Amino acid sequence: MTRKITVLGSLNADTILHISRLPKQGETMAMNNASTAPGGKGANQAVAAARMGAQTKFVGAVGQDQNGEMMLAALQANVVDSNHVQKLANIGTGSAYILLEEDGNNTILIHGGANQALTVSDAQNASEAIAAADVLVAQFETPLEVTLKAFEIAKQNGVFTILNPAPAKQGIPTELLELTDLIIPNETEAEIITGIAVSDDASMEENARKFRELGVQNLIITVGARGAYYSTINGAGFVPAFKVDAVDTTAAGDTFIGTLASQLELDLSNVIEAIRFSNRASSITVQGPGALPSIPNLEQVKQALASKES
Repeated sequence: MTRKITVLGSLNADTILHISRLPKQGETMAMNNASTAPGGKGANQAVAAARMGAQTKFVGAVGQDQNGEMMLAALQANVVDSNHVQKLANIGTGSAYILLEEDGNNTILIHGGANQALTVSDAQNASEAIAAADVLVAQFETPLEVTLKAFEIAKQNGVFTILNPAPAKQGIPTELLELTDLIIPNETEAEIITGIAVSDDASMEENARKFRELGVQNLIITVGARGAYYSTINGAGFVPAFKVDAVDTTAAGDTFIGTLASQLELDLSNVIEAIRFSNRASSITVQGPGALPSIPNLEQVKQALASKES
């Protein structure tokens, strides 16, 4: 049966600034290159899910501008249903400025634009798309109250909910966390939310305990090139990443989340296998430039897992 995924999230035009290193305060520095491509956490996760074969729908907003047309075209090219993407006047499409260093690491600045103009009514109007899904995925690049309403609709209809708390914030409402079946922060986001630095196995376990206190029973912390820690109702452990030469880490975490949403059994019984599959997908993403263009499809991940390098 084809997995049905609805993503509530951001649609951003990414401007990628290729630099040798981050500039110091007050420094003027030449860039090596600059380019623009479709992105945004929501779009990246939706495209990753769709490329893994999931039937994917999107709830979001763009402006009535050239970047908005680019984002809609990107969704449609990847067979992501955009019927619930609002086209708003008098506000621009969201944007992100990615400072990409030579070692493949990045620093990202975002401007919400139309993403932040989503309303609770938009979530209510998309209730059919949410209720019909197997999995609802959301991040924090759209208003919190919209995510809360979407999660309420999801849980009323037995839909599995995945929250990617990025950009991270303290004081996430308890009612949202209690509606979250699985939360997936990276190590930095986990520390911001719990106040516990992720440095070793003990600190990851301590984070899991804190998330349970906050109301979420199932946790995956992505730890970059190291891999991913999981703590669920079925147990805890660590799944190592695949070693590759990274060109651009943009969308690596989003690839992981979109892929995981397509592969994870909803009783979490295959969490180790799903994480390993998602780690492999992310390892392909970081070997290419840009966000959406570098996300692999299902066959590419299967071939990579079957290769001798695995």
